[in-house]
Amino acid sequence: MPVNEITAPQNVCADQLIAAIPGVIFQFHRSHNGHMYFPYLEGGGVALKHVDRDILAQNAGGLVEQLTGSDHPKIMSAIERSARWMLPLTTRFRLPFPKANPHWIAVSARPEPVTDGVRWNGIMMDISDQVTEEQRLRKLCDTDPLTELPNRRKLMVHLTQLASTSTRHGTPLSIMMVDIDHFKRLNDRWGHLHGDDVLKQLADKTQSLLRCEDMVARLGGEEFMVVLPLTPLQQCHTLANRLRQAISMHDFGMGAGHVTLSIGVAEYRCGEPLTSLIERADQALYSAKDIGRNCVCIMR
Repeated sequence: MPVNEITAPQNVCADQLIAAIPGVIFQFHRSHNGHMYFPYLEGGGVALKHVDRDILAQNAGGLVEQLTGSDHPKIMSAIERSARWMLPLTTRFRLPFPKANPHWIAVSARPEPVTDGVRWNGIMMDISDQVTEEQRLRKLCDTDPLTELPNRRKLMVHLTQLASTSTRHGTPLSIMMVDIDHFKRLNDRWGHLHGDDVLKQLADKTQSLLRCEDMVARLGGEEFMVVLPLTPLQQCHTLANRLRQAISMHDFGMGAGHVTLSIGVAEYRCGEPLTSLIERADQALYSAKDIGRNCVCIMR
């Protein structure tokens, strides 16, 4: 066959092609009165096996709410924004599956005005693997690999949000700066592997003593910070002493009393820079070290 001779392409059936793609092609219609339905909904993958397309073609409102669950308000908000401003509809939601984990579905569609409302033409894709990888990378970015506690980056984002809430509503917010006493001496005597185990046990023990709304994070080395929302200074001092006593009585594989904590406590002043709050907690920690360790000091 001559080099420049081109074989005629085989005819491709559009329905077969659509059924084979790893996603769903759809047309979605919303009337001015809020009635929603899917005039067209076809594609491959497993998503369509668990939905009633006949119902969706007549009235999609109730089934969409049932399928999207807690993501339903977000979906409806995205639809409303797209319809009002004629902007592309781009969102994602969790689709429940019988006897399996929910699948993450991404939606991308373009709106167009029609006589009785708005119509979108778009695609839906299963992005569960992508979301799983995003979550894995986010955990790596926000988590201390040894203790699996939040790291400094995650802590500062959380503390910034709490400080903003505290300033806006006038609610108390306190922090503890926690340091293991003579940790280098412990490493030298028992070895670094045992030192790592102490850090992991300390993380677990501290979390078990805190409330669900509190956060303990590893700043680095043997230093930790505990953030306590809705907690005034004196209550934080009481909780810090409870933590200090529990750790001093805990057997870390060396016998009780070998691991003790020095803790500095400070309360957020509405509107102050977070650097100022942390500096005051640090100063309280240094005071606890100076007066003999294994104690709690307050910096007002």
